Amino acid sequence: MIDLPLKIDYTGKVVVVTGAGGLICGAMARAFAQCGAKVAALDLNEEAVQKLADELTADGFICKGYKANVLDPEALEAVHAAVVADLGECDILVNGAGGNNPRATTDNEYQHEAKEGGKSFFDLDPSGVDFVFKLNFQGTLLPTQTFAKDLVAKKGGCILNISSMNAYTPLTKIPAYSAAKAGISNFTQWLATHFAGTGIRCNAIAPGFLVSAQNYRLLFNEDGTPTARSAKILKGTPMDRYVDASELLGATLFLCDDRSASAITGVVLPIDCGFAAYSGV
Repeated sequence: MIDLPLKIDYTGKVVVVTGAGGLICGAMARAFAQCGAKVAALDLNEEAVQKLADELTADGFICKGYKANVLDPEALEAVHAAVVADLGECDILVNGAGGNNPRATTDNEYQHEAKEGGKSFFDLDPSGVDFVFKLNFQGTLLPTQTFAKDLVAKKGGCILNISSMNAYTPLTKIPAYSAAKAGISNFTQWLATHFAGTGIRCNAIAPGFLVSAQNYRLLFNEDGTPTARSAKILKGTPMDRYVDASELLGATLFLCDDRSASAITGVVLPIDCGFAAYSGV
């Protein structure tokens, strides 16, 4: 059970969450379920979403897990049909699938610091860059094409995308991920405009730095002290701490509620402990 920051009644709503096998979107799926929604948890990692669904079902909530490749239109159509049969047509879509790839990451922050044998900007793997763009952008576009048809038919509902603070100011080493997330912010505004006449709202949240199992060793040494990169991050964060995944839930539940956020569309909301506000001096 999650200690919810807001208790909005989503009873009867069908909420589809992609990337629900991960830390952030798994917490979102739990929050919606605890608010009464019927949750479809989608992820390529079927074991992770099945575990999530089993736990929520055991607690008396409604959640079903589905294996889903967000880059495969035919597979998404099959999942859509299964969700409609099991839970009903989609009311809220959370596009959470995304991520980075080492093939699209440089070893050095600056070119003049590049070392022989390391991976510089000129060594970036085009296939890795392509994968990062596809996973983040097409991984948002394709599920939206699949599930937003339900929203158009209902003449209402909400789409929530996951952008990043990298969309505002790119971080060193991760050019493809930063650019792809900037594309998500732009696409969110495009969708908000495109669907405005149908009653559909589309917004995004831009999480700041979170600590997860995937990035823990990048941020902390074995003795628990911050790495050099972690120290730079915290120095540039006025609140001098990382964001917790639970701190994304208030904005998520608020933005997806047609009553609370009825006039809010096309917004990308930073949740970053002040990172974007700080100039460094």
